[in-house]
Amino acid sequence: MNQMQKTAHSVFGIFGNITALFLFLAPMITFWRIIKSKSTEQFSGIPYVMTLLNCLLSFWYGLPFVSKNNLLVSTINGTGAGIEIIYVLIFIVYAPKKEKTKILGLFAFVLTFFAAVALISLLALHGNTRKLFCGFATAVFSIIMYGSPLSIMRTVIRTKSVEFMPFFLSLFCFLCGTSWFIFGLLGMDPFVYVNNGFGSFLGALQLILYFIYRKNKGKGKDENNSTCVVSVELGLPDEPNEDKELSNTNGAQNGHV
Repeated sequence: MNQMQKTAHSVFGIFGNITALFLFLAPMITFWRIIKSKSTEQFSGIPYVMTLLNCLLSFWYGLPFVSKNNLLVSTINGTGAGIEIIYVLIFIVYAPKKEKTKILGLFAFVLTFFAAVALISLLALHGNTRKLFCGFATAVFSIIMYGSPLSIMRTVIRTKSVEFMPFFLSLFCFLCGTSWFIFGLLGMDPFVYVNNGFGSFLGALQLILYFIYRKNKGKGKDENNSTCVVSVELGLPDEPNEDKELSNTNGAQNGHV
């Protein structure tokens, strides 16, 4: 990269860090509610545990001995991993026994899986092979996380209302994905720009849906409005007569590389 490319690379990386941090912190509203009520209610802890795995893998991939010029990927995902661990621990404290056991088991699996990826890449792989191994693992989970808003978008189309999809959350998902997409292009790293290009595309679709149905905002069922608005932080719109859906849209989920 020439000097101009290096500067642009850093600028988009820093902007990506800022937008991703906003998305990581968005679920604080949900967890403040959980702490106040001392109950996880109908929220699911699965999205946070899976987002933690994505953060850990992205953090590892961004380290200099795995991939070059991706330290900014590590800084935000290391921060995100710390935030997600706090969310998971809060959820475990206030979850009912059955849910607590499930989340603890998933949490243990995530830590074990990450440890296995880290140890294999560190001890058995070297150079480009190490980058490919860690890159594929990171990209797969990033795409899964970025795909989570699809359930929210389906709800918007079905109800013709954007009450389930806050504008600023959708905007920051788009800005975050776009920032990391450009960051990856400038760094010529497909494991960064492919999955984030997908995220940017989905973010753009959310914004398009918002402008199509924005005049219908608030026309959903009032008795479920409060729950739905808070639940969207988890990507889990609590709709009547429907099961909870796994979907990490919250920004947490979309805040990663």
